[in-house]
Amino acid sequence: SMSEALATYGNRPTALLVELYRRWAGSGIGLLITGNVMIDRRALGEPGNVVIEDQADLPTLRQWAAAATSQGAAIWVQLNHPGKQATKGLNAGTLAPSAVPFRADMQALFETPREATQVEIEDIIQRFGRSAAICKAAGFSGVQIHGAHGYLVSQFLSPHHNRRNDQWGGSPENRRRFVLAVLAEIRRQVGPDFPVAIKLNSADFQRGGFSEDESLATMLALVDAGIDLIEISGGTYEDPAMSGTLAATSKASTIAREAYFLEFAEQARASLKVPLMVTGGFRSAAGMNAALRSGALDVIGLARLLAIDPEAPAALLRGQDSRHQVRPIKTGIPAIDRLGVMEIFWYTLQLRRIAEGGDPRPGESGRWAFLKSVMKSGWGTLQTRRLRAKA
Repeated sequence: SMSEALATYGNRPTALLVELYRRWAGSGIGLLITGNVMIDRRALGEPGNVVIEDQADLPTLRQWAAAATSQGAAIWVQLNHPGKQATKGLNAGTLAPSAVPFRADMQALFETPREATQVEIEDIIQRFGRSAAICKAAGFSGVQIHGAHGYLVSQFLSPHHNRRNDQWGGSPENRRRFVLAVLAEIRRQVGPDFPVAIKLNSADFQRGGFSEDESLATMLALVDAGIDLIEISGGTYEDPAMSGTLAATSKASTIAREAYFLEFAEQARASLKVPLMVTGGFRSAAGMNAALRSGALDVIGLARLLAIDPEAPAALLRGQDSRHQVRPIKTGIPAIDRLGVMEIFWYTLQLRRIAEGGDPRPGESGRWAFLKSVMKSGWGTLQTRRLRAKA
């Protein structure tokens, strides 16, 4: 799953998404998970997010789902609420479990959120369920709750972000209450046989944040509640392990095994019988097959590789490596590179090229991609706010 930013600035799905997923599905891939689909038009993560909160876009959603399923691939919609992780100016305001600001060097980009009320929490839970039900009606194969990378579900789980003293915080059990309520509401609205997965951090990699012990306890609770698959990832916008920064500090043994979160998956496998998926760090067919043979996971997750080589699954299924290799994307501007934003900006440009019927440019300059993306994001924010004001 990667954030495509291919919706209209009114947050409606487009033919570009249909084309992008049609091309990926033709590669022989087994399961496609969409990028962030938001459950509330008032809470966007970035301009161009798809929002599913009613059935107004059901015809296009059906085309999007069929682009994958007609070629034999399953397609799950990743449902998300950004919480505090929305750039300044995009939304009228942001909310989170608690009013905890970003670290100092990010406060120019992200505002301090306000604490969500009980009524708002209950509304968000219901919205997750309603969006999932619409996805089922549109013909998607399942849904995934985005509970990782510092978005709202992840914020509720983290003692750093969640400093509440009511039933939604104050203890690990209370911090888990929100995600379990989201799962229960989705299950109530989609029934027992529709797949519901979750993407969950192994850890936040922040001082005082979500730990591996808490992650495992959360996974056990989710399994008891009926989750169908757990995708293991890690990090937040403030410490983006999911974008590859973890590789720089990894042990040699971890790098040799490729996957960033494989050791945690091995620990989780000892306690969990639910299917596990690991995303992040895989580079070669040999590394992927070794991970599968280890028994620590059941599903290999790929993201950035498909943005530079949309036919990569066909080669991997033949036991061959992709003709391209994922590389760090840098602008050469230290203050920008420390933020990790290029792992979003640069790849989003490649997704648009594929969606427009072209090919990605694996050698494209990081600095050029940054400048182009900043201009597009600024324009998108202005258009999004203009459309919201007219609504």
